[in-house]
Amino acid sequence: MTIDKPIQQVSIIGTGVIGASWAALFLAKGLKVVATDVAPNAEISLRKFVDDAWPALEQLGLSGHGSQSNLKFTAALASAVEGADLVQENGPEKIDFKKKLYGQLDVMLPPDVIIASSSSGLTMSEIQSGCPNHPERCVIGHPFNPPHLIPLVEIVGGAKTSEETILRAEKFYTGIGKRTVRLRKEVPGHVANRLQAALAREVYHLVADDVVSAADVDTALCWGPGLRWGIMGQLLLNHLGGGEGGIEHFFHQFTGPMTAWWKVLGAPVLTPEVQAKLIAAVYAEVGSRSIDELAAERDKLLLGLLRLRATQP
Repeated sequence: MTIDKPIQQVSIIGTGVIGASWAALFLAKGLKVVATDVAPNAEISLRKFVDDAWPALEQLGLSGHGSQSNLKFTAALASAVEGADLVQENGPEKIDFKKKLYGQLDVMLPPDVIIASSSSGLTMSEIQSGCPNHPERCVIGHPFNPPHLIPLVEIVGGAKTSEETILRAEKFYTGIGKRTVRLRKEVPGHVANRLQAALAREVYHLVADDVVSAADVDTALCWGPGLRWGIMGQLLLNHLGGGEGGIEHFFHQFTGPMTAWWKVLGAPVLTPEVQAKLIAAVYAEVGSRSIDELAAERDKLLLGLLRLRATQP
């Protein structure tokens, strides 16, 4: 495998929310996309998603060859991966399913075709164990939802993933405008989802323990630290939080209080009763807004933030 081989055709396996969003992005970047999914009406749903996402992609800027006409759909896996340079797999988060699928792909695909998984938490070492012939071309390429808007992609190799595969995946994703982070070690959930999980645990605790409403905890996040996180990450913000003394002064001043809070952070058990309480709290916050309306609100603000971020390195 060579990192210089161009990737011009991508196969999408699984066209749910993540797969459809990937397809829209790849099409906008001028790639040929062949998608497959066994779900009823999958092609209709996919094409509708791409059509609905297209105005936002136009605002962000299509490539010279970006076109929805480059999308093909087939229910047959073998036909979907024929001629592919990269496969973006978006199947269920079930290790047995993925191992079986990767065994099939291992036979169908030439050895220089990358198989990238969108898995949000499974490790590539587990997944590629189902790929006996060429496990070196298997890698995690985990996006953040929705992939056609959120730039982040986490790249994680398994025990048998080659350095060439990782470099080629990085080159591909950055070439279509993604911001990549490479994990040096495999951990369940990768990095971004682990960060989300840590925050979610405390959010659930505060709402379930009647400290704050769902609406107020969301307000605290998105109008407080969330605004800063859209600009800089936690460590740089800590550096700023230390004033002229930087990160050294931050630790000197806040290590005591911060570690004291750690000791009393919540560890909620998501029993059916706790889940019901959280669900009711969320619907009280949502009011009459539909899922589509909330998604449109999110995407409109994301586009504005992305345009602003594009002015900075």
